[in-house]
Parts: sequence; structure tokens; C-alpha cells
Amino acid sequence: MSDPADMYRCQTGNCGYVYDPARGDKRGKIPPGVRFEDLPEDWRCPVCGAGKKAFKSLAES
Repeated sequence: MSDPADMYRCQTGNCGYVYDPARGDKRGKIPPGVRFEDLPEDWRCPVCGAGKKAFKSLAES
């Protein structure tokens, strides 16, 4: 598991998906090790489909 400063939680409704760079996003074909900042701009939450702007750093929570 990554440091919370590197993890981002989806802020839409009740989704709560957390992007962890140590795990990547298998559904979105993002390999482990890709930082949130380096995700493609068109990347979407694999649970609810929200864009990157709907995510907030866990360090800010």
C-alpha cells in the first residue's frame, strides 16, 4: 500500500474508490507504479466513471 499522500479517493456520491499507485488500475489497464498525476487525462474511476477532477488526495482528508 502506498503512502496516503500518493493515494486519491473519488469524491462522488457513495463511490469511495481509492486510487493506489502501488496497485494501479487493472480494469483501466494502468500498471502498478503509475502516480495519480501521471494518469491520462481521460482516465475514469473504474467504479463510477468520474474523471480525475472528482478525486482528492487522502493526505488532504
